[in-house]
This record gives sequence, C-alpha cells and structure tokens, in this order.
Amino acid sequence: MKNKQALALNHCRLCKSKDLKLVLDLGKSPLPNAYLKKSQLSKKELFFPLIVNFCPNCGQLQLSHVAPPELMFINYAYVSSTSPVMIAHFNQYAKSVFKKLKLEKGNLVVELGSNDGVLLKQFKKLGTSILGIDPARNIAALATKAGIPTLPHFFSKKLAKKIVNKYGRAKVIAGNNVFAHIHDLDEVVNGVHQLLDLNGAFIVEFPYLVDFLDNKVFDSVYHEHLSYLSIKPLNRFFKSFDMEIFDSIRTPVQGGSVRVFVKKQAGKIKITKNVTDLLDLEKIKGLDRIQTHIKFAKKIEKTKKSLNNLLEKLKNQNKKIVGYGAPGRSTTLLNFCGINSKILDYIVDDNPLKHGLYTPGTRIPIFDIPKLQETNPDYIFISSWNYAIPIIEKLKKQKNIKAKFIIPVPEPQIV
Repeated sequence: MKNKQALALNHCRLCKSKDLKLVLDLGKSPLPNAYLKKSQLSKKELFFPLIVNFCPNCGQLQLSHVAPPELMFINYAYVSSTSPVMIAHFNQYAKSVFKKLKLEKGNLVVELGSNDGVLLKQFKKLGTSILGIDPARNIAALATKAGIPTLPHFFSKKLAKKIVNKYGRAKVIAGNNVFAHIHDLDEVVNGVHQLLDLNGAFIVEFPYLVDFLDNKVFDSVYHEHLSYLSIKPLNRFFKSFDMEIFDSIRTPVQGGSVRVFVKKQAGKIKITKNVTDLLDLEKIKGLDRIQTHIKFAKKIEKTKKSLNNLLEKLKNQNKKIVGYGAPGRSTTLLNFCGINSKILDYIVDDNPLKHGLYTPGTRIPIFDIPKLQETNPDYIFISSWNYAIPIIEKLKKQKNIKAKFIIPVPEPQIV
C-alpha cells in the first residue's frame, strides 16, 4: 500500500542546517498531477501542506513537507512533447550543448527525468548514444516504444554503477525541471559523480529563483517542486561533492529558468563570467535575506485579491469564462485562489492524457481544444500563463473564437 503521509522536513536539503524560517504559506493543496476520473469525484482527495521555508545559513528555499514521490511520479500525466514551445526549446538545447561541449558521435548522453524523450530524441538525431531514466512507468514505456531507451527507475548511486558497467561513463548527464523535484539530492549527486566522465558535464535546468521573485511565479510552488533554486546555495552544495558550476545560461521557459553546467573539480574547469554575474545579481536581489521572501509573500496575497475581484466582477456580469491549460502549476493557482467550476465552466488542454479528467481539488472538467468552438466563451483564462503569447496567437487564428483572454500572473490582466 502506498504511503499517504507527507514527510516534515526539519533541515535544509542542501547545507543540513536546522534553522529554517517559514516565509510563504499557501495552505493545503492536492498533488499537482492528481487528476480525477469522474468515478473518483465522490471520493476524498489527499491534501498536503504547501509551505515554503527559508534557510538563513545558505539561502535555500524549500517546501516544509515532502509528499510521497510514488504518489506523484509512478504514473504521470505530463508529457513534454505536447508543448510546441518545449519541443523548440529542447531542439535548441541539444544543438547548443553538442557544440559547446564538443561532443562526438557515440558519446553517451543520459537524462534524469527524461519524460517522453523530447530532449534525448534531439541528441539521438545528432548521433550520440542516449539513455533516459524516469520513474513514471507509463511514460518510460511510451518513450522506449518510440525508440528512446528509458529505465523506469528513480536515479541512485546503485543504478549509476549498473549504467557504467553496461554503457560506460556519460559525457553529458542532463536534469531538466527535475532537480528541484528531488528530496535526496545527496544520493542523486553521488550517482552523477559515479556516472559522469571526468571531463563531462552535468547540466541542470530549473526555474530560477530570481525570475520566481521578479515575476511572482507563486504557482510554481507545488508538491513536485521541493526546492526553489539559485546559484549560490547550489554551488556550495556541489562543491561538497568535489563538483562545481562552471557556466550558466538564463532561458525564458517555465516563467524564467537557468541552465547550469557542472563539472568534477578534478577535471579541466574554468569558471565563466556568466556564473559570477549571476552570483552578483543574487546578492543585489537579496536572495540570501529573509525579508526579501516575506515581502514576496505579501505581494502574492495582493495578486490573489486582485484576480478574485476581476473574476467576481465578470461572473456578476454573467460572462462565460473557461480555462486554457491544466499543467501542474495550475493546481496551485486554482486552489490557492479558490477558482473552481463555478468560475471556470471547463478547461481545455493539449494533452490527450488529461481529457475527460477533472482538476485536482477544484474539480473542473478538462476537454480537448475543439470544445472552445462548441461553446463560444466570453473569456479564456490562461492558466498556462507562461505560454500565454503562443496560446493567444494560436487561438486567434481559429474560427468562431472571439473571446478575450485573462492572464492571471504576474499581474491579472485582460488582453
């Protein structure tokens, strides 16, 4: 039987300090991808605390509780290849990394949390050997069937040894939007150290704390995202494993992310100005000060109030409002702001795995895109607001969709 209790974390995941301070409380929320079937609507859902703690010792932000990973990742409803934005992003990612690290055909590229293989597919086209690792058995099976060999496991030092014995060491180990999902980072980095070639690179891409604060991306706080990362505390952590961040690149995906390149300190390593510039930026932004995060929490409450007032005004005018996008982050947005099926008649999503299901907690039905043309809504609430521009451009090209658009974050607005 699956464990249904959250683990209360009383120490910093990175530096192990026990001096943690609460800075953001979003109440209790269901798991982000725990979509409901119609037959489950009469059953009680699991809710877990959604509280963010700050570590004054190293500057790390992390959730106060760790929800059972087997409940979140063994069966998974998110596939990267349903997003044209992510396909384009990973296409560019693979080409730039291949060139930057001077990879050769046959070099091994391993990805942690490889999902349906959207990135590895691009590396395969470039001639590298590839291997995916993803605990979501359903997604791993789909990827393997599509020609992207994927191991359906959580990554560990033990698994790393097995991979080395069978495939050799990796020139690239990638972890995209996965590093922040992992509770036991010590185990993972030990495994990476075991698997990585001496002059290879561990590439980690994650939502950047600077963008999180600047853009008020509070909806990226959900149970899968255990850590809210920045360069300074992360580099201190890597150094404890004889590894170091040697380069970094900011990207616009996921509301603002950063890609960091990590090497073993025993290998050839030169720290770029990109890294020192971001360390300076983090100091200017006050990421290591608790007051910065307390001010952020107050801003979020104002955003919630402003959004609720806007939606209430439109509903009082008998306007028909529907949603676009049911990503994991929308679970936080909808539940924290109390947006349910009384506000949004339904949500459409590009991912066929979600069609016919209901959103966690708020229980809004999810349909395919053609539902918009059938019902002709007055407003489309873009819960996948980080992709608002391409979504709006796509919908404007479709006939019979004359709706205005509501973008909820960072400031609620109608366009």
